[in-house]
Amino acid sequence: MICDGLFLRFRSIMSCPSSGQQGVYPQTPQQWPGQPCPPCWSCQPTQPNWPVNQPSTTWPVQPTQPGWPNPPPIQPNPPTQPIQPMQPTQPIQPMQPMQPNPPIQPIPPIQPSWPAQLPPSTGYLPSPVAPAWHGNPGQPGWPGQGPAGGAPKPWPPAPAIAPVTVPFNMNFPRGIYDKLMLTIRGQIRPDAKMFTINFLRGNDIALHINPRFSEGGKPVLVRNHKQGERWGKEERDLLSPFPFMPAHHFEMKILCTFTEFKVAVNNTPAFDFQHRIKEVNQIDRINILHDVTLTSVNVDTLP
Repeated sequence: MICDGLFLRFRSIMSCPSSGQQGVYPQTPQQWPGQPCPPCWSCQPTQPNWPVNQPSTTWPVQPTQPGWPNPPPIQPNPPTQPIQPMQPTQPIQPMQPMQPNPPIQPIPPIQPSWPAQLPPSTGYLPSPVAPAWHGNPGQPGWPGQGPAGGAPKPWPPAPAIAPVTVPFNMNFPRGIYDKLMLTIRGQIRPDAKMFTINFLRGNDIALHINPRFSEGGKPVLVRNHKQGERWGKEERDLLSPFPFMPAHHFEMKILCTFTEFKVAVNNTPAFDFQHRIKEVNQIDRINILHDVTLTSVNVDTLP
C-alpha cells in the first residue's frame, strides 16, 4: 500500500504543468491502481523499455557478436605435413608390334589352253572358249558371204604346236546332236591332191566331205553320203569360192542341226548338206584322211 501511494504521488507531480505549461511527458490513460504499467512507452511502441531513455540493446558493452570489441587473434593453422611424393609406378610395357601381314603372292597367269592336248583316249582337243559358230545367215556373227569370184585369201597361220596325227579318228559317245559344232584347224600340204572328212554310222557315211585340188584342171569340193555299199548323189555347188589352197592354213567349222550340216571355212559359209541318214544320234564317229596336217580338232555345244 505504501508503494501504491508513492506511485500515485509521483504521478501527480509529473502530470501537473509548471507555470501554465504542459507536462513534460504526455498524458497516459487513467489506470487502476495496482495495474501493471503498459509494456511499451507510447512514443516507442516497439521498445520493451520503461518510458525513460534506456540504453540501447546494442550497447557496446554487451555486444551480440561473440568476438566484440576485439576479436581474438586468429590462431595460426598448424603446419601441414608435407605431401609425400608419389611412388613412381612401374613403366607401362609397350605393346608388342603387330606382325605385318605376309605379302600376297601374285596369282600365276593362266596358261593358255588353246589348243590344249587331250588324253590319247579321246583323240581330240576341247575348245578353251565359247564356240564361235556363226549361226544362221542374218544372225550376229554369221560369216559374211564371200566374193562371187576370185581366188580365196590365205588363212592366217595357226600357232605352232605339235600336229594331230593323220589319219585322225574320234568317237561321239552320244552320237551327234543339234547344236554340236566341230572346229578343225590345220594346213594343206604343199603337194596335196585331196583330203577327206567322214561322219560315220557303223560302215555307213552320213556326210563325206572331199576337197579335190585338181579334177579336170580345177579344184572342187565334193559332198556325198554312202549307205550300205551304195553312194548317193554328189553335191558340188558352193556358197563361196573354193576355200582351200595348198600350203596354207585353214579353219573349218561344221555345225549339226536337226535338218542339216552347215559348213564354213575361214569364217565364210561354204555349203549346207541336208541329212540323208535321219538318225543323227547314231552318227557316232568321224575320221580325217589324206593330204592335210591337223593342228587341232575341237568339239563344242552352242547355247
